[in-house]
Amino acid sequence: MKPLYLAFAAGLALSGLAATTVPAAAESVLNIGLQDDPDTLDPASNWSFVGRHVLQSLCDKIVDVDDNGQIVPMLATSWEWNADSTVLTLKLRKDALFHDGTKVDAAAIKYNLDRDLNLKISRRKPEISAISSVDVVDDYTVRINLREPSVPLLAALSDRAGMIISPKAGEALGEKFTNAPVCSGPYKFVERVAQDHITLEKFAQYYNADQYHFDKLIYRGMPDSNVRLLNLRSGQLDLIERLAATDVDAVKAEPSLAVAPVVGLGYYGITFDITGEGANLDAGKKAAIREAVSLAIDRDAINNVVFNGQASTGNQPFPPTSPYFDKDYPVPARDLDAAKKKMEEAGVKSVNLELLVPTDAERQQVAQLVQAMVQEIGINVTIKPTELMTLLDVARQGKFQSHLVGWSGRVDPDLNITPMLACGAAGNDAHYCNKDLDAILTKARSLGDVEARQKEYSKAIAILLKDLPIVYMYHSQWIFAHNANIVGFKPDPDGIIRLAGVSRKN
Repeated sequence: MKPLYLAFAAGLALSGLAATTVPAAAESVLNIGLQDDPDTLDPASNWSFVGRHVLQSLCDKIVDVDDNGQIVPMLATSWEWNADSTVLTLKLRKDALFHDGTKVDAAAIKYNLDRDLNLKISRRKPEISAISSVDVVDDYTVRINLREPSVPLLAALSDRAGMIISPKAGEALGEKFTNAPVCSGPYKFVERVAQDHITLEKFAQYYNADQYHFDKLIYRGMPDSNVRLLNLRSGQLDLIERLAATDVDAVKAEPSLAVAPVVGLGYYGITFDITGEGANLDAGKKAAIREAVSLAIDRDAINNVVFNGQASTGNQPFPPTSPYFDKDYPVPARDLDAAKKKMEEAGVKSVNLELLVPTDAERQQVAQLVQAMVQEIGINVTIKPTELMTLLDVARQGKFQSHLVGWSGRVDPDLNITPMLACGAAGNDAHYCNKDLDAILTKARSLGDVEARQKEYSKAIAILLKDLPIVYMYHSQWIFAHNANIVGFKPDPDGIIRLAGVSRKN
């Protein structure tokens, strides 16, 4: 089946193109098309995936992740755990500067970790909550003390929890830091025009500046993948994220363009508000109804229709290729009879459910397919297209019934569960709390051995598939497209745009 609104795609694309016309790019400007407009540019409060693209070039991290998913040095040149994994000692590089000219040193690292733990608007606290204190050993040595062993901490420091801002700017701006962010990355902030563009310019004093070949980066949020592609074809953009899977073959056939896909670490699913003020009295309160939804969904059909078979179906927080995917719980086939029995078990014949869905074309198509599938068991879904940042804000407040939003994924399995589903976590849109799950996750974080951790995550999966605060559906590829004259771009499994070594050939 084809969603009706696709008939309007050409008109939408043309109107979007007209709205985003920009002057011809200079040789040293890289124009990047994002799926959405980022929320904040403060690493402590940022929650949107697209924000991570901008922050990657703006704010260096303590450590980073390479294209094999391995943790590698960034601001920290080396690190060492003590015997029981309760103390992490970092050695820092000595040539890093913030954009305001101040030094990146151990005191700055301590300031940032303390800020992430204590700032009122911080979303990082659940990711690094194991930290009890941070000590400045000397100017370039930091000791992080933990309340309990937490193997995932280093992985958390490869993302926003490890992004370091200038203490001077942080103190001066407080919660308004997002308006004029000052970090230590290869590019510094110039301006932001909401719902239009973000401009960064090269930071000449960056320690690795010779690896960055563009004087300016301009990011533009464009929710419609057709619009992003048309702007790429016209030369208004040089690089776009999340090319529609159905456009891959056509773009590959164009000599002036190139496609760069990579399998992602995250998931997409339907999150239900379990205890928030907007929770649906049926779907939010009765797990049997959420089981019925899961059983009524044809994941293979969604993959084939929307993603041209290029996604991976799923029912867990990890893709089937992950060592933590529990094969005892395989991805279920559609089973309408079983779904109807679950509705009977819940004691209802029909349920009305509002589903908030970001405005990009792919998730709208997924939502329409889900709507048609679950209608056959008496679940009447009303799709409410919602701008992503508005959706996230509503979800944080618990004023929704369900939403279709993904998680981009992390290299450590804990970070695909705890930030979204741990009791009281800032990103727990479901407002779900299971103390048994929290205890299992706590134990898993203390284990360094993969097999031992697998056993604990199997217990976690058993709970999540029983309670189903999130009905996991698929794991997509990150598909980038760019002008063929852009060379050196290599996508990473976390889906984040990294620009070291990327240039434009003549």
